[in-house]
Amino acid sequence: MGKVRITETILRDAHQSLIATRMKLSEMLPAVERLDAIGYNALECWGGATFDSCLRFLNEDPWERLREIKKLAKKTPLQMLLRGQNLLGYKHYPDDVVDYFVQRSIANGIDIIRIFDALNDPRNLERAIAACLREGGHPQGCISYTTSPFHNAEIFVSDAKALVNMGAQSICIKDMAGLLSPENAYELIKSLKSSIKVPIELHTHYTSGLGSMTYLRAIQAGVDIIDTALSPFAMGTSQPPTEPLVAALAGTEYDTGLDVKALNDLSAYFRPIREKYLSDGRLDPRMLCPDINALIYQVPGGMLSNLVSQLKQAGAIDKYDAVLAEVPAVRADLGYPPLVTPTSQIIGSQAVLNVLSGERYKIVTNEVKGLVAGEYGKTPCPIRPEFVKQILGDKKPITCRPADLLEDKLPEFREAVAQYIEQEEDVLTYALFPQPAIAFFKKRQLSRYGYDEDHSDAARMAHYA
Repeated sequence: MGKVRITETILRDAHQSLIATRMKLSEMLPAVERLDAIGYNALECWGGATFDSCLRFLNEDPWERLREIKKLAKKTPLQMLLRGQNLLGYKHYPDDVVDYFVQRSIANGIDIIRIFDALNDPRNLERAIAACLREGGHPQGCISYTTSPFHNAEIFVSDAKALVNMGAQSICIKDMAGLLSPENAYELIKSLKSSIKVPIELHTHYTSGLGSMTYLRAIQAGVDIIDTALSPFAMGTSQPPTEPLVAALAGTEYDTGLDVKALNDLSAYFRPIREKYLSDGRLDPRMLCPDINALIYQVPGGMLSNLVSQLKQAGAIDKYDAVLAEVPAVRADLGYPPLVTPTSQIIGSQAVLNVLSGERYKIVTNEVKGLVAGEYGKTPCPIRPEFVKQILGDKKPITCRPADLLEDKLPEFREAVAQYIEQEEDVLTYALFPQPAIAFFKKRQLSRYGYDEDHSDAARMAHYA
């Protein structure tokens, strides 16, 4: 028992959950020194969907974002979210890419790497944990929390022990859908605290409305760290708000020691940014209200916003409730994976197709075929043989660690992008997101030589000549 530490998520998961990761670096930087002065356990500022969003939507270099934040955050550890062998993408990458990505992340300013796997398959975390340890970073092993007929506290404790044995220096319970009830949090954290000796961090979302209550009960059970977001980007599908929790714990044995007035001043900075995204429609009010349906459908915040976006684009927002009802059915078919990137997108997209096509699995995505084939790892429970046959035909699923089938690729990636390289990290940007990376590199080259985006490659080459 004692002082509770807080990891602040406003620079990453908070805006990922509420505005699809659209907050710009220029909106973050004026607040970073003040965030650094608060006394947080860590600032989560990178990883997750930020990398993809920087390239695809914001025309920002994600590596430059990290370096700029690091320049201003001199005291507080910087934290990122890493999808194990998936890194920041949506498929497994070869071991040489994983090793080098972790090395460059730490070299550019990351201190703590929260490493998770969508299936809780420890084989998919092992390489990234080892790489983080080798580079002197803090690897935080992650349990993706979910509920199903096959999940219980005993399984989660077993998963945590496996991660600690691999070298994880802390354990995070990642409750991405806000499913963890106060009492279940109490029991799970009690079990973890009696079984492992590293710090325990709890990450939840306010999607179901339980978040702050769950945190208070987790604190009573002895959790060491909780993840919160400053109030302008809190609640709804984001994290519980920082300021009320700090105020609630003040003067108790769990007092965080953080200054509520300083937090309130920071919230005043972010409030107009929130209002801008609310007024331009990128912050959907639907994402702000707690929805107890999350406990029924187990849909995490980022997945909810993606489903809304997909259905709007298809002109089928009226099918929202039907798609939500289809999600748990698809999840059961696929062996009850936790709904977190990339399984949340895989299951969500298939649920949309099942509803819009009018026939379940009439159209099957390549990602669903890959999941059934074992290409993402071992599902929490076996997939029914008849369903495997329906999806794969005569193809047999793999049973090894998926990355064991991947050959090293860094030299090939480096050669493919040689003409664009301006920093060593560009190789990794291309490895993860080839098409968005090339588009970004071309824009960057044009801007370097005074051309706007409308100039052709021929004009650029003429400049060199």
